[in-house]
Amino acid sequence: MLPEQHRIRTSAQFSATTRSGARNGRRNVVVYVRPTAEDRPARFGFVVSKAVGNAVRRNKVKRRLRELAQTTVRQVPYGYDVVVRALPPASAADWAELAADYAKAWRTASARAGVPRAATGTPPAEDHRSGREEPAS
Repeated sequence: MLPEQHRIRTSAQFSATTRSGARNGRRNVVVYVRPTAEDRPARFGFVVSKAVGNAVRRNKVKRRLRELAQTTVRQVPYGYDVVVRALPPASAADWAELAADYAKAWRTASARAGVPRAATGTPPAEDHRSGREEPAS
């Protein structure tokens, strides 16, 4: 679970990020990135609608997305807000596919938003290919 300082909580924060942030979509996810003050912690929010599946599937997708977000926070802990919207195919995607889509969407959206280039480098999907296990449910 992400620490509270790294969570988007209110609908106003979600709206500000989705409306004014840079956006990039892939088959499984859409990532919105909005730059904030450099001294503010990075914050993440997740949108997983009922179109993704039943409660079990939605929660599984959210857990996977939170794990990917933690990797991103470790790379760049300050200066942006991110909303990750899961699309219906995300429920059937395996870990590697979801991680690859997230990494590509993050790199593109963060570059458009002005997040430092060093932060957009190594995608989280590479960790999985090197033998790392899927996050615990």
